[in-house]
Amino acid sequence: MKKSLLVLSIMLALAITLVGCATTGDLEKMQSQENQINAKADQALQASQDAKAAAERADAATTRAENAVKTAEERAKIAEDRAQIAEDRATKAEAIFKKSMKK
Repeated sequence: MKKSLLVLSIMLALAITLVGCATTGDLEKMQSQENQINAKADQALQASQDAKAAAERADAATTRAENAVKTAEERAKIAEDRAQIAEDRATKAEAIFKKSMKK
């Protein structure tokens, strides 16, 4: 009785061990899944780097646009100042002309 119980328990342990072991197919499947995951991670990394580069280009373009707006505002102010000076000179010239016409 003890021998048959021992043989039965050894066979049961052997069966459990064999069922629990990974087969070559399982290992290949696992390797293929790992390769797919690595490929997806590489794609995500590349997409992230592309997005970062695009964001940096957009930031540079925004800075250039802001500088262009500031320059345009400064030039517009200078033009307004010059127009005011020209208007003042025209007014003075007209006053001098009118004064000379009265004489």
